[in-house]
Amino acid sequence: MISINDARGLAGRRLLSKLGAWAGALPEDPVFSLSLRPPTEREMLADQGAAERWARSWDSSARPEGLEVDWETRVWRSIGRQRIPVRVKASTPDALAAFAGGAAARSWKTISERSRILRDRFGDSVALAGSIRSQTESLLQLDREGFSTVVEVAFWLTTHPVAGLRPRQLPIRGVDTKWFASHRALVTALYDAATGSSGLGVTDADRLIRIRVLDERLHPGGPLDFAAPLSELDWLGVRPLVVFVFENLESVLAMPRWEGAIAVHGSGYAVDVIGRISWVQRSPIVYWGDLDSHGFAILHRLRMSHSSVTSVLMDEATLLAHRDLWVPEPKPNRGTFTTLSESEQNALRRLHAEGDVRLEQERIPWQTALAALSAAV
Repeated sequence: MISINDARGLAGRRLLSKLGAWAGALPEDPVFSLSLRPPTEREMLADQGAAERWARSWDSSARPEGLEVDWETRVWRSIGRQRIPVRVKASTPDALAAFAGGAAARSWKTISERSRILRDRFGDSVALAGSIRSQTESLLQLDREGFSTVVEVAFWLTTHPVAGLRPRQLPIRGVDTKWFASHRALVTALYDAATGSSGLGVTDADRLIRIRVLDERLHPGGPLDFAAPLSELDWLGVRPLVVFVFENLESVLAMPRWEGAIAVHGSGYAVDVIGRISWVQRSPIVYWGDLDSHGFAILHRLRMSHSSVTSVLMDEATLLAHRDLWVPEPKPNRGTFTTLSESEQNALRRLHAEGDVRLEQERIPWQTALAALSAAV
């Protein structure tokens, strides 16, 4: 038997899971239907008083408009005719919110009010509904003043082109670079929905890639530790025998002098850029990343842009040898990575089998890492 409190909890979880979708476009069909698991004849006989109290609680509960409780009459040989509640249904998000109450109802009130304001300002469109759905969390986190500012800035941008300007150059009164960086994704989503564009056209600084030349003969007279954008790195006149790509910067900085080698900070999914550097393309890569699902996803992406990538310390034996150093992986990547070797696939499966764990790169003893890198080279 589902109690009213239990049903309210389930209603709240359903509402929270659909906030953005329902705020963007109200559903046409009923939004909630829950079987109340009415008692059987045997359960009625076991505790008829409890069953009757449960039925009366549903009969006497105050119900908001749009919430219905279905009742059925059942005839049992030992008890006789009984009228019992069998299902609770909500036809609208408002009705579900009124029934659920608490934080879920407050979140629905906020997002529904803000979606109405957005439709009034930017027009009711499929694009806007999609922006509300994708930016629900950001819309809810804003206070009233912050939300108003976001709306006004997005609307201002629809009539004042800023393509080609840098964030610091935006002539928006009351908006500084820090505010724009914090709210850019939301403002851009609203702007795109209102104009049908794809981005504001604001010019960002080129992403810098950290490089350490481990053999000074590769870059005589030039800096050995520096960061530069892709456009400059592509023309760097170096011909390394091997390029080390490490996910974590500390590992790059700790590397000793190494004949014919250059170390590059992969910086997570920035490896997409690294694989396009001309002198990197001409050299074999030794990649070392965190032993977790995202580390393997990054390795896969690097191999998609480079034909010779060898991984180090990303195998099942390394994982099991450092069990005491595991930590949970909060949001595992569930993708399929076709470029992984059999050994790497086994390690990935073991990570999942052990409950989505991860072995962070910096936890492996440095001498163990250097020995593995030497063997790979």
